[in-house]
Amino acid sequence: MPGDLKDGRFVIVGASLAGLRAAEALRDEGFTGSLTVVGDEPHPPYDRPPLSKQVLLGHAAADTTGLPMRRDPDADWRLGVRATGLDPLAKRVVLDTGESLSFDRLLIATGTRARPWPNPEEAALDGVFTLRTRDDAGGLAKRLAAGPRRVLVIGGGFTGSEIASACRERGLEVTVAERGPAPLVGALGGTLSKLAAVMQRNHGVDLRCGVTVTTLRGDGNGRFNGADLSDGSRVDADVCVVALGAVRNVEWLADSGLAAGPRGIACDAGCRAFNMYGIVTDDVFVAGDVSRFPHPLFGYQMLSLEHWGNAIAQAEVAAHNMVSPGPLRRPHLAVPEFWSSQFGLNIKSVGVPAFSDHVVIAQGSLEARRLAMVYGYQGRVTAAVTVDMAKSLNYYRHLIETAAPFPPPPGAADRAIAADITIPSDVPDPKGLTHGPTVALTGYLPDRRLTVV
Repeated sequence: MPGDLKDGRFVIVGASLAGLRAAEALRDEGFTGSLTVVGDEPHPPYDRPPLSKQVLLGHAAADTTGLPMRRDPDADWRLGVRATGLDPLAKRVVLDTGESLSFDRLLIATGTRARPWPNPEEAALDGVFTLRTRDDAGGLAKRLAAGPRRVLVIGGGFTGSEIASACRERGLEVTVAERGPAPLVGALGGTLSKLAAVMQRNHGVDLRCGVTVTTLRGDGNGRFNGADLSDGSRVDADVCVVALGAVRNVEWLADSGLAAGPRGIACDAGCRAFNMYGIVTDDVFVAGDVSRFPHPLFGYQMLSLEHWGNAIAQAEVAAHNMVSPGPLRRPHLAVPEFWSSQFGLNIKSVGVPAFSDHVVIAQGSLEARRLAMVYGYQGRVTAAVTVDMAKSLNYYRHLIETAAPFPPPPGAADRAIAADITIPSDVPDPKGLTHGPTVALTGYLPDRRLTVV
């Protein structure tokens, strides 16, 4: 690395939201060296949240979701090219074209992909979709516009629920199969998941909980026409959307020596990657959905997030630290936040609902379908979720950041809250779910592949 940290050869692997914002931030930080961005999709960076909302509703075409550039990052964009390996000693990224890119600093922002249906033959049936990419959304939207008789959605997390909501808004019959006791239970816990179940059924969704799909059926001509469920029932449908959560794109790092595994790549709060021995590196950084990082507000456990806002904030921290000497580096300590729009409800969350043991409704009520639910862990506030009450979220973010006592003190609450009216948060074991939450606590240790002799 040249003496000046703002010169040299930087490579970003991952050309989605985190990769683009990191490239822009590097130039804003005064980086003047060569910058290469590698992305496995042929498209320039685009926005993913509209794919399960506006695109599926037909309000926007999939090819109109491109992300605006805040500034020209003056990068060499290598799109449609996949990274296949990393040599940390030689400081080289190997590409599927057979060439390699040398770097002084590397940012890994490879994100996630949709978890596929486990049976490849069934997954290949015409009418079986996943939803993660622009091409996925375009193909699924076209099929929904053709008016299928019924859509089967496998998985009741945020993506699956938003797909089901779009189907009902289009007037399509839809069945949701969820392994857990209710939709969104992994992300929001038991109380709010019950509201989610009521809202789906009130909007005409055929919601099946506590079941798994065992087989996807074809018509003999390669077209999907239904599925068998674990309770012995069958769903006849001609479109199936597999919404089983995400897989982190780390396979290309298998021989790199980094702490990369199914939960992502472990890094410190400054976005520097750990190797598999738990030693921090100084020239490999991580940002976005593929990262795992410790957060002091949540017991220093490693957080794994799939959030639009986190990808931006972490990318900017990583870019700053890539060009800054040690004393000037800063931590990524943003409080997780996400939102979802489904079945006429606007759901917003701040903090980590899964990091909780009790909850209380601080404002509104379940009956009114308008409320603020506050989550606590061992006597302090750790998260809040609002339903059609988003203006209260900043207040609860402040409570989380200041480790305020739980139950929450008077303030935004429109009722007196006593400790005896709190209830267990009822966050399930992720092993019992079809998919994980969008915020996951993944333990203290980086993933390791060690053989002790």
